[in-house]
Amino acid sequence: MSLDVEIPDPPTLHGPQNPSDYDAVDEPEEWTGDEARREELAGLLEAGAWEDAFEEWATDTYLTDGEFRTVRELGLLESFDFYWNQSASDVGYRSPPVPTDAEGAADLDDNDIEDIEEELDSLGRIVSDVLESDYIDSDGNEFGYSWE
Repeated sequence: MSLDVEIPDPPTLHGPQNPSDYDAVDEPEEWTGDEARREELAGLLEAGAWEDAFEEWATDTYLTDGEFRTVRELGLLESFDFYWNQSASDVGYRSPPVPTDAEGAADLDDNDIEDIEEELDSLGRIVSDVLESDYIDSDGNEFGYSWE
């Protein structure tokens, strides 16, 4: 199945949030400031990473137009967070949950919510992969990557 919609604007990446609060992120013994590099990642999303990843995701997603409209109405795409995971030297992400008490979500049953959250997680994973493989120079020196 494929989703034929206009590509939305990329998330602006709000921070600083502590990446160690996220699942699958090991907290380093000592934090030396905000190393999440959200500004740089937001710039890469604007430079085309979001569009590339969204197109790839939209080709294979199982979301219906109606479910995607709900995602947009609830502001879930803007709620994505991407950050540099310094403990794993990769781009981590946090996909937003569907707020069950929101007005637009009232018509969704538990299966719809689960499907939407699964597809948002898939989008986050694809965006992270596109950033790592196509937009961040892995031959750079800092953290094994070049951010310039």
